[in-house]
Amino acid sequence: MLLHGTDALTAAARESTAIPGFVAYNLETVQAVVAAAETSGRPVLLQAGSSAFKHAGREALMALALDTARRSTARIGVHLDHSRDLAEIAACIDAGYTSVMIDGSHLPFAQNVALTRTAVAMAHEAGVWAEAELGALAGDEDVSTGATAAGGSMTDPDQAAEFTAATGIDALAVAVGNVHGFTAEPVRLDLDRLAAIRDAVPVPLVLHGASGLPEEQLLGALRRGVAKVNVNAELRRAYLTAVESALPSALPGSDTVATWAAARDAVTAAALRITERLATAARPV
Repeated sequence: MLLHGTDALTAAARESTAIPGFVAYNLETVQAVVAAAETSGRPVLLQAGSSAFKHAGREALMALALDTARRSTARIGVHLDHSRDLAEIAACIDAGYTSVMIDGSHLPFAQNVALTRTAVAMAHEAGVWAEAELGALAGDEDVSTGATAAGGSMTDPDQAAEFTAATGIDALAVAVGNVHGFTAEPVRLDLDRLAAIRDAVPVPLVLHGASGLPEEQLLGALRRGVAKVNVNAELRRAYLTAVESALPSALPGSDTVATWAAARDAVTAAALRITERLATAARPV
């Protein structure tokens, strides 16, 4: 049952909860995210995006994500994460994705605005909502490198207001000290900056790089307008840890099915834990 529109996102912002955006790379991770959504009864976003396409192939992963979500009884949006390619965005919209993210954060401000405005127009014409990013996160989307927030650039609240008004986006991904992947030291978000951004823009905020974020930092973000939280590294770690544990008994008989099943179950458990964590209402600040 595909989750269309921004009602769930705006409801999460109003309630100081958040919808998880779970990155999926293959059959097992897609199935795991959907299973977690069915168990929790909460809306989730299944993010089959640009980096995952490099592994699985765009057409194959798009079809897998959409078909699995449509067959589910859960409320699941299928989201294109971190795309820099308008042709890729068009292909995902045509395939049936319910939301897309255009990432022009690497560009100068005016070019980011122009690229984002074009992507938003494409999305809205098809009834799809659009996310964009202002500011830059340190780290790698697909590999934890021990990065620190110092490698990125923070989102400016006044510029965020200008960007949102100029582009018509439905959600804004921000850089407030968050980092892609796990870090050597605990991440400390600039919660005052986050609150200022919330007060400056009329759309829900998105926090990328939430894996391993301390509890008080996560709750602080939910209290300050974050209504979508992207999770990737925690799921990758759950998957690989399960594979590592399963291998000693699986290798003698080359039991790949048991290994894949263990990985899928571990990702389901991690996604369910995160979904329930984000569903806990936090008093707004």
